[in-house]
Amino acid sequence: MFGNWKFEGLEIAEAHCDGPCGVYDPAQARVEAESVLQLTKKILDLKKPADGDDKARLAYKNTLIRFVAIKEERAELAKHHLLVLWTDYFKPTHLEKYPDLHDLFWKSAKLCSAVKQEISLEHAQELMDNIKRIHEIFWETKGKDVPWYTAS
Repeated sequence: MFGNWKFEGLEIAEAHCDGPCGVYDPAQARVEAESVLQLTKKILDLKKPADGDDKARLAYKNTLIRFVAIKEERAELAKHHLLVLWTDYFKPTHLEKYPDLHDLFWKSAKLCSAVKQEISLEHAQELMDNIKRIHEIFWETKGKDVPWYTAS
């Protein structure tokens, strides 16, 4: 019996994760966080045009707004991918081996919010460092040695 439903003749199946094994990978969070890091660098490198050059000022503002919008979108996607890993993949047995796991994910999710609110190279790099540690733990739980790499 499941709620008001009867499943006669069916065997109960249990799964380790919400999704089937093999669909989880911290690389999704890494790609998004790396975009945040690179966009933060680009925003900090933008040069304000000289006063009086309205066309250049408009182009500057357009570029800045686009970079910020994309940075915020990517930070939200990184947060989503981290939360899925945290809540769907990792189990109590993982916490026994990695007692700092909850704190690592909590701080990483908070960093995703911080990099949306700020233009902070320090926080963007810290997010990448945290995701690297999550990557290491994730692959250790699978008994695999998957190298960390970045696109830039």
